[in-house]
Amino acid sequence: MKDRDILSMNLTELQEEIDRIGEKKYRAGQIYEWLHVKNAVSYQEMTNLPVSFRSFMEGAFPIRGCEQETMQESCLDGTRKYLFRLYDGVYIESVFMRYHHGNTVCISSQAGCRMGCAFCASAIGGLLRNLSAGEMLSQVYRIEKDTGLCVSNVVVMGTGEPLDNYDNLLRFIRMLTDKDGHHISARHVTVSTCGIVPGIRRLKEEDLEINLALSLHAPNDEIRKTIMPAARMYSLEEVFSALRFYYEKNRRRLTFEYSLISGKNDSPECAAELAERLRGFNCLVNLIPVNPVRERSFKAPDTFFVQEFKKLLEKNGIHVTIRREMGRDIDGACGQLRKRYLEDGKI
Repeated sequence: MKDRDILSMNLTELQEEIDRIGEKKYRAGQIYEWLHVKNAVSYQEMTNLPVSFRSFMEGAFPIRGCEQETMQESCLDGTRKYLFRLYDGVYIESVFMRYHHGNTVCISSQAGCRMGCAFCASAIGGLLRNLSAGEMLSQVYRIEKDTGLCVSNVVVMGTGEPLDNYDNLLRFIRMLTDKDGHHISARHVTVSTCGIVPGIRRLKEEDLEINLALSLHAPNDEIRKTIMPAARMYSLEEVFSALRFYYEKNRRRLTFEYSLISGKNDSPECAAELAERLRGFNCLVNLIPVNPVRERSFKAPDTFFVQEFKKLLEKNGIHVTIRREMGRDIDGACGQLRKRYLEDGKI
């Protein structure tokens, strides 16, 4: 029998599979609850299933989730950064952060990334493969199991471009928010994209109340093209047209992520141009002093210039925050733990 990805099956699909193999249909509900509510990682944990049935399921429907390889915990704020190994030996990262409003997990949607953003460690080495919906869900479940804490917010902002893995992303969101599963509110799910225009336009038709974030990082195409290859595929005019199209139905505030790079995109002129581009949008700008990446020469501006950039935007009526530096002592930039592990020859 060909292996099936049971973690990526919704309840209806699992019921059909259980019925197909001649088992009682209610067994599907039991398995689904163990996997997606109780965070079981093996059939042996499913004590209300017959032992013989558990053994059969192990062979026919292996649970291909994440296995924890290493974990770093920040001495500063308790942030945890996980290195997970997948069934085929591929490695990904996830981050657990504690806030006053709840616990947040930042997950990866791909192993590696082909977008090539110059300030991002995740892009070094390119794309290895997409993650399945089950592999994305497993990151949340494994972290809950390790910490013993419930996750209330999920951010798809780790390694990879989520809209480059569109179908698996949509399945992940629908299963994560499913009333029979973890049932996390869609309003507590954020998807970050570098601006894949067809994907943004498709999202409008999905009837999801998720939050959308755009990795902007520059006020114009000229600067953006020097740090984000995706800008050569889609101009800011095309990206913002897609965002307006998306907002017509979703009506949820958009977030614009802006990594501040000293001497590159942090001038008062950039701030003024950015404010003009965002005029009329219901939005939040999240300023991110760029994290150091060994292979790049980018540096963050001094705190004074970060604050001045923020003030200039606020004077133009833009809501602005400066990202809190969570877990900076444990390799703040995405992809650094995975990359160091590879370089150390442990893989």
